[in-house]
Amino acid sequence: MRYDDPNALLDYAQSFAGFTLGELCERYKEQIPQQLLHKKGWVGQFLEMILGATSGSLAQPDFPEIGVELKTLPIDELGRPLESTYVSVLPLINIHGLRWENSVVRHKLMHVLWIPIVASRDITIEDRQIGMPFLWNPTVEEEQTLKQDFEDVLDQVSMGNIEQVDARFGDILQVRPKAANSKALTDAIGPEGTVIRTLPRGFYLRPQFTKQCLQKQFN
Repeated sequence: MRYDDPNALLDYAQSFAGFTLGELCERYKEQIPQQLLHKKGWVGQFLEMILGATSGSLAQPDFPEIGVELKTLPIDELGRPLESTYVSVLPLINIHGLRWENSVVRHKLMHVLWIPIVASRDITIEDRQIGMPFLWNPTVEEEQTLKQDFEDVLDQVSMGNIEQVDARFGDILQVRPKAANSKALTDAIGPEGTVIRTLPRGFYLRPQFTKQCLQKQFN
């Protein structure tokens, strides 16, 4: 499915508001996982499928023709985000020339379709309900903070300090391990420019920030 503009995508996404995942799976003949421990990305992938996202795992927005990234946002019954939001992999090697302006993080966060989902842990997967989707762009101030967070982390990576970067870094963007298990190691720049093996990392949006996005949208 192709969209002429972001509002056409938004209109279609909002038509699913109020439905449970179980109801949508029944409509689209999709099997619901028994649990999401080893299928953490299933909800997002399912919604990408029914909305017609075309990027798959490519390092670009999910709807490249209109420049929109889809992000699911698990919330509790009071509308509070339950976790940080994955954005993209943090490059740990061959980062010469990488800047905020040409980064995957910026491309993905310039226009986001947020889909809140009431997903408290005591709600079964099939009973989790789709909230009202909305489109979001960062303000000038928000983008400046995102850029600063991104560049601060890249500076640490380039200096061989990846092992000192943890989730406390960054006002909006934080860095967290992004690996299936502790054996899934990747190359990174180490001290003195040597190559070390370390866990893959990813950029995530802090839940405090996505909470602010929700509050601004729904007042």
